[in-house]
Amino acid sequence: MFNQGDRILLAVSGGKDSSVLWRLLTEQGYKVDGIYLDLGIEEGFYSQRSKEYAQQLAQNLGKDLIVFDLKRETGRSISELKQRSQRKSCSLCGKLKRYFLNKIAREQGYQCLATGHNLDDETAALLQSTLRWQPHYLARQAPVLEERDEGFVRKVKPLVRFTEKEMALFAFLNQIPYQEDECSYATGAASLFLKGILNQMEERSPGTKISFYQEFLRIKTVFRKESPPPPTRCSLCGMPTIAEICSTCKILASVS
Repeated sequence: MFNQGDRILLAVSGGKDSSVLWRLLTEQGYKVDGIYLDLGIEEGFYSQRSKEYAQQLAQNLGKDLIVFDLKRETGRSISELKQRSQRKSCSLCGKLKRYFLNKIAREQGYQCLATGHNLDDETAALLQSTLRWQPHYLARQAPVLEERDEGFVRKVKPLVRFTEKEMALFAFLNQIPYQEDECSYATGAASLFLKGILNQMEERSPGTKISFYQEFLRIKTVFRKESPPPPTRCSLCGMPTIAEICSTCKILASVS
């Protein structure tokens, strides 16, 4: 995924997974800075509280934390974009996160962008793509997505073989404080429903999640021929896209 010489940018949410990962990578001597995307989720002061956890962890670790304020940079918070756009909350949030994380990592000269996705996250996404038979999503789901000339930095998920429960236990035993509240926008999300199903399967047949995921990785090459066409550059922002204008620019333009 990376070596000791790489500059790593870690997406820090204030939650347990990214907090644990930042602690582990720092203890092992990696050059890893954090980035917090302040999306402006106002309900329950969610974004503000999450940012405070991320800032406290950065201070404890003696690491730099980049704070990207969506409203300051684009003129709109996620709450305002949610009200004005026709997209579902999680879809909108995920798209903006992927766009700005990649953009900032690339502009700041980082060799690698790391996220705290765990086994529960990956198997839920895998199950959703399989149920819908979305080969283009299956083709690009992997622990490592290599850097591409089109403008994508290398993306890695070091925690993909650890469950959410294991992450919570590690954080508890090592006294790592984190944001425990669920995002209010996640209520009713398909990913949470699928995680519940997988948890029931795991309880009945331990090892289901890791087997499901590892067997997918073993055979995933069959989906490569179904990959979408290679991206070009957005005519407005210059970031990679398969259309003339990228979806993020379209979202921002639709509510301007």
